[in-house]
Amino acid sequence: MSFWKEKSLAQLDTQEWESLCDGCGKCCLNKLIDDETEELYYTNAACKLLDHQDGHCVHYQERFTFVPSCTQVTVDNVAQLTWLPDSCAYRRLYLGRELPSWHPLITGSKAAMHEAGMSTQNKVKCETKVRYIEDHIVLWPMRDLD
Repeated sequence: MSFWKEKSLAQLDTQEWESLCDGCGKCCLNKLIDDETEELYYTNAACKLLDHQDGHCVHYQERFTFVPSCTQVTVDNVAQLTWLPDSCAYRRLYLGRELPSWHPLITGSKAAMHEAGMSTQNKVKCETKVRYIEDHIVLWPMRDLD
């Protein structure tokens, strides 16, 4: 059963909600907002908790203890989180789009996501090793497929 097609975001239980996250790691990237234009820029400087090879949070359950500024995506705030990438399942479903063909719920694994280049796997640096974040602006997190 494709629960995401049968239920609204508000109807999902905790397990279903969590499984929508593909684990791409893009939400864990540091972002910049231009003061004058309010344009959003992604960087390849990732949260210190992001595993750079696998693209997942190494302390997911306790992430708010380690990173108090970490944002929890919920049905109540997904509309306001305009910085979520267009490829994000929460954002896609909120906007009435389908899950992408590479999503782990469609393919059964994260391999297709990594192969499609839709994750942070091997593309990021730890934020603690970045001196000038402006030098780390990248475009690839904005990429969206199907």
